[in-house]
Amino acid sequence: MTDILGYARVSTQQQDLDSQKHRLTAAGAIRVFEDVISGKIFDRPGLEALIAYARPNDLLCVVRLDRLGRSLKELLETVEYLKECKIGLMSLEEKIDTSSAAGELVFHVFGAIAHFERRLISERTKDGINAARLKGKILGRPTLDKEKLSSALKLIELGLSPTAAAKQLNLGRSTIYRELKYVR
Repeated sequence: MTDILGYARVSTQQQDLDSQKHRLTAAGAIRVFEDVISGKIFDRPGLEALIAYARPNDLLCVVRLDRLGRSLKELLETVEYLKECKIGLMSLEEKIDTSSAAGELVFHVFGAIAHFERRLISERTKDGINAARLKGKILGRPTLDKEKLSSALKLIELGLSPTAAAKQLNLGRSTIYRELKYVR
């Protein structure tokens, strides 16, 4: 008998897992495993626990594919590993179920389209940057006004907080703190 096992992930403690858990339970998940960890980090204890708990023919269910992996490569590797463990993948948002041949095909087509879209965005961004350069625009952070920085450091020496000095001179707080590291 096939069981549906839910996997919910958020990136930070400030985000809430409740809506994902509710949707997974509504989809028939008998148990929901969770991680509060950035998608950049692939060591996910909740996902590992789900895979260890699952039996052959069970389905790993996610609300959206991005909860499982950040890149097409990562998703494909995960799905391949699930396939080796005889675990299917179901995504509610994309309506994918890899336990069938058609579902597996749809997953690969969606993955290829997403990859294509990311490449198009990257190319458009590069084209936009090149067009801006041709028009003479200077890209990147503006150069730091050394006089303002010197004034800020003097204000701090006189007892003003770095935040207040930054505000008074219209500088970024993080700029002041970064520069203070070099001075001290």
